[in-house]
Amino acid sequence: MTTGFSSGSCRFADYFVICGLDTESGLEPDELSGENFEQSPLRRTFKSKVLAHYPDNVEWNPFDQDAVGMLCMPKGLSFRTQVDSREPQFHSFIITREDGSRTYGFALTFFEEVTSKQICSAMQTLYHMHNAEQYDILHTPTSPQGPEDQRHPHSQPRPMLHAAPSISRLQRFNSYDISRDTLYVSKCICLITPMAFAQACRKVLLQLHQAVTSPQPPPLPLESYIYNILYEVPLPPSGRSLKFSGVYGPVVCQRPSTSELPLFDFAISEMFNLLGVENVLQLFTCALLEMQILLYSQHYQRLMTVAESITALMFPYQWQHVYVPILPASLLHFLDAPVPYLMGLHSNGQDDRTKLELPQEANLCFVDIDNHFIELPEELPQFPNKLEFIQEISEVLMSFGVSPEGNIRSSDSQAKYRTFRSVDMVSDKRNGNLASPLNSYLLRENETIARLQALVKRTGVSLEKLDLSISCKDARAQCDEEELKMHQLNIQVREVFANRFTQMFADYEVFVIQPSQDKESWFTNRDQMQNFDKASFLSDQPEPYLPFLSRFLETQMFASFIDSKILCHDDEEKEHTLRVFDSRVDKIRMLNVRTPTLRTSMYQKCTNIEEAIEMRISKIDHTALHPHLLDMKIGQGRYEQGFFPRLQSDVLSTGPTSNKYAKRSAPAQWRRRDRQKQHAEHLYLDNDQREKYIQEARNLGTTIRQPKLSNLSPSVIAQTNWKFVEGLLKECRNKTKRMLVEKMGREAVELGHGEVSITGVEENTLIASLCDLLERIWSHGLQVKQGKSALWSHLLHYQDSKEKTNATPGGLGPRKSDGGVSAMPPLKVSLIQDMRHIQNISEIKTDVGKARAWVRLSMEKKLLSRHLKQLLSDHELTKKLYKRYAFLRCDDEKEQFLYHLLSFNAVDYFCFTNVFTTIMIPYHVVVVSSKKLGGSMFTANPWVCVSGELAETGVLQVPRNTLEITFECQNLGKLTTVQMGHDNTGLYAKWLVECVMVRNEITGHTYKFPCGRWLGKGVDDGSLERILVGELMTPSTENDERMCRTPPMQQSPGMMRRFVTISPNKLNTGQIQEGVGEAINGIVKHFHKPEKERGSLTLLLCGEYGLVWALEQVFQHGFKSPRLFKNVFIWDFLEKAQVYFESAEQREATPDENWQTRVRHFCRFMRAINNTSRNIGKDGKFQMLVCLGARDHLLHHWIALLADCPITAQMYEDTALIKDRSLVNSLIRVLQTLQEFNITLEASLVKGVGI
Repeated sequence: MTTGFSSGSCRFADYFVICGLDTESGLEPDELSGENFEQSPLRRTFKSKVLAHYPDNVEWNPFDQDAVGMLCMPKGLSFRTQVDSREPQFHSFIITREDGSRTYGFALTFFEEVTSKQICSAMQTLYHMHNAEQYDILHTPTSPQGPEDQRHPHSQPRPMLHAAPSISRLQRFNSYDISRDTLYVSKCICLITPMAFAQACRKVLLQLHQAVTSPQPPPLPLESYIYNILYEVPLPPSGRSLKFSGVYGPVVCQRPSTSELPLFDFAISEMFNLLGVENVLQLFTCALLEMQILLYSQHYQRLMTVAESITALMFPYQWQHVYVPILPASLLHFLDAPVPYLMGLHSNGQDDRTKLELPQEANLCFVDIDNHFIELPEELPQFPNKLEFIQEISEVLMSFGVSPEGNIRSSDSQAKYRTFRSVDMVSDKRNGNLASPLNSYLLRENETIARLQALVKRTGVSLEKLDLSISCKDARAQCDEEELKMHQLNIQVREVFANRFTQMFADYEVFVIQPSQDKESWFTNRDQMQNFDKASFLSDQPEPYLPFLSRFLETQMFASFIDSKILCHDDEEKEHTLRVFDSRVDKIRMLNVRTPTLRTSMYQKCTNIEEAIEMRISKIDHTALHPHLLDMKIGQGRYEQGFFPRLQSDVLSTGPTSNKYAKRSAPAQWRRRDRQKQHAEHLYLDNDQREKYIQEARNLGTTIRQPKLSNLSPSVIAQTNWKFVEGLLKECRNKTKRMLVEKMGREAVELGHGEVSITGVEENTLIASLCDLLERIWSHGLQVKQGKSALWSHLLHYQDSKEKTNATPGGLGPRKSDGGVSAMPPLKVSLIQDMRHIQNISEIKTDVGKARAWVRLSMEKKLLSRHLKQLLSDHELTKKLYKRYAFLRCDDEKEQFLYHLLSFNAVDYFCFTNVFTTIMIPYHVVVVSSKKLGGSMFTANPWVCVSGELAETGVLQVPRNTLEITFECQNLGKLTTVQMGHDNTGLYAKWLVECVMVRNEITGHTYKFPCGRWLGKGVDDGSLERILVGELMTPSTENDERMCRTPPMQQSPGMMRRFVTISPNKLNTGQIQEGVGEAINGIVKHFHKPEKERGSLTLLLCGEYGLVWALEQVFQHGFKSPRLFKNVFIWDFLEKAQVYFESAEQREATPDENWQTRVRHFCRFMRAINNTSRNIGKDGKFQMLVCLGARDHLLHHWIALLADCPITAQMYEDTALIKDRSLVNSLIRVLQTLQEFNITLEASLVKGVGI
């Protein structure tokens, strides 16, 4: 995984480093490494120093003493005596520089006898002090057990001591007797290299260590080998392999060519062994979605292997945030970072997970590597085609004898032996790994031994007194075979992962938005620019992919990937990863020529298998210079067995002035480097600047992309925190802006229909990421962590304190029914009440879930900023919960943050209603009847039935005296219609209703359903029930008429009936045509939107200026004026036409087949509507006919029929629209456009009609 090489380096290794105990400065406790003092002195950690490094400096990679010291020995020095196990341990680490480029370190830690008398006696003194304290503790009755029992940091307990009584055990453990015991201290040798050749470095270090410990001295002084690796071994050129000499055997490393996946030299199989495929895939998903990831293990190498493997599998994307696979103890405060990170934390093998105080866990993925266990953030989407993907990876692993479930190491070794399945063994034997069940059992039992055995086989030295007749050659061949197998497995697994992305993003280039301006201005406006057409890309994807993809497209790694695509136009300029990925994509598109853009969710396996590695290993391309004697003074280069010597710095500090490599291959190497560098400059301004631009532009919190591993003074920490605070604010600004642009953009498109919400995936993604941001802000600088959600924990504290101070929380305001809108005053704003609503929802079980639901509810109520301001106004509480540097205690930033959130009030979100679809919600209904015309004398019993996008209530009786009810039912979604009516009982069953108001008591959304008509026999159109179409009221509008969506049936409240009179405000034919066109247009637009974003079709059919209204205008135009006081409805005309058609059909006056079917349809629908049991009036029946006609695509036929019907001639003036041939034809053409749409009617519109 190379984010950027140090541009100058063409040597295999930059530095050789030795770390350990500095006898001059003596024992310094390492107070940063945690609670040391109750531990016995041998178990404490002491400061280690970099004792020497060669050369002093190379200009392309300045030596970073602090970082190297911390990472070579992250836990400091440790001491052992002769009874402890002292196996050497290998681990690798990474140093990421400020500009994002990396160097790698490979360290071997081993134990050396302490020869310094001062150190030994210092240790003894510490023991005397410690024992005195422990003796006191021991004799207090509370703890009869030796405290060492709980606190023994070594995973392997010593069986011989278990039976001893506690006093003697204490003495045995806690004694270091200078006369009897030998003291050992850890020392570390390390190579710092520009590229991660892990296997090669490991061999080199092991052979160096072996040279020091073996009875015979090595063939040449150690300086010769170290000089060789530092100055005479070049990096292998890409696509080539290189062989060079270690102390005892050759070392081979090879580098992939430019068309292969980037170099990766860690064993991926180890990660699958440790975690199992299922867990790896979950971890992979978290990494792709840029969650916070914390790896936890006692083994540094495991932390590194898992971190590097996961990031390597992301190809072609690159992790863009804080990346510290081994977090030194002194940097633990970095876990507080409110940004995405991937960090590795060392466990001491005793404390369990619950002891870990992690500042935030709302979106933390916690991976306990040693226990095969992973804790996931909530609401983690599935990786697309997860099951098939797991299947494919498992097949690859099994073909190499790796179990897809991983190897779960249980604590009881007997159980381990039992659970070891013979199947595994057989497959392992087949691959030439293991000889006997016992052997394999041992291997799993003790990983360190296993590793050493493998290494020993490689180096040809025996650990378990192997039969020495096995020649070194065979052993070497076997080692190479194992290594080759590792590489083959790596490549195959990586190809399977890369193939997922090439399949998913095969046509990504189509959606890249190329900037119209030059690079400079593109860089400066990077923030505002969209670089990828997400909506179009997602609309092409299979439904199950959306939850994952919509979130992935929002990540920084995706944005940076697309940025680099925009920056490089031709192949020459492309970065390596991009070039490789694009060539893969091209291959796939050539294979799928049929329909390159058609997305299918069919799973396509990986077919790309690289054979290049075997070729390179079987035929070595380059061999480096052999180690040789150096020009050393006599007496130099001697050393004592068992001690790694201080080397001769004079010979190691400078490289050769000339040797064949320096002459021959360096210029070529340098030339290539320079060319790359020029490319970079020509293309990217220059590498650093490009990095800076992309980082700054994209950067939300990544100003602190990498923690500086250095002395952490309070001021440095304060500065880091300040960067976090600024980063959070910037991220908040970008997020709110992005969400508003998304909303406003959509709203602007929705011309005229006021249907404002984008629902669906996109909005959910944005809101989920806003919730994550809030969690990160709330967990920054927490004093003590409580629960998984910092935000919810703060809210609970607030709720407690408020409920103590006032026993009666602000409830809902009193309601009086005084007609009009004031019949329903808005709900009181109460933060506590909103929390209670969430607490009452039994479906939400976790704190994180509650916090998210509360944020969604506050967004929907447009109260998020106000609630949070109220929460933070309790300064005492904030002080109690947060440290001084926390974001929530930086007043200016906090104000700006609340101000950004305020901007959400400009748009309507339904992010609560649309997500919690199954919860119970209380609704309040008020029927507002007209005060005039004897509303008070009304005797019948009214009822209503409320329908929404998700459900409807059924008939609810409304008490006659109050005309309001509150009821609870499952979430109806956005409300669309109210059916209302009465049972026509009593003396005065006539009722003039102004409107019906319905309010959701949780979200406070109030809908108004205007009516303005009579219900009763013998008044108006004789209707006993009506279907009203309503709309959400915005709290701010004083003028309510603007919101009304059912046609305002009365021109003025004084007009009781709506006569079809020719009034001055009658529309002319042009206006009527325009009205029909607009109504049809609305329906067409509705169907052209993605399904999740469509609004209510009922509004477009029956609402204000909808289709029903438009056709009403058509039929009213030129309707003959009836005699006084007798009113005629369109329905009367249609009934007369029906009678005429039925008789004409009997007479079979017209033989035309077509005409007959149309007439049959028309009469069938008229009869069905007239025979309905519902008491709907004539206008209601007309509405039903239009809706059914639209549904069954018959309207244009009926218009044609009626235009030719003799009844029309009788009932319409000559100027009427329906008598004008050309106007009727254009009307028919417009109505025909509805034929391509599949119109589904809401149940309330056609209830009771059996067609």
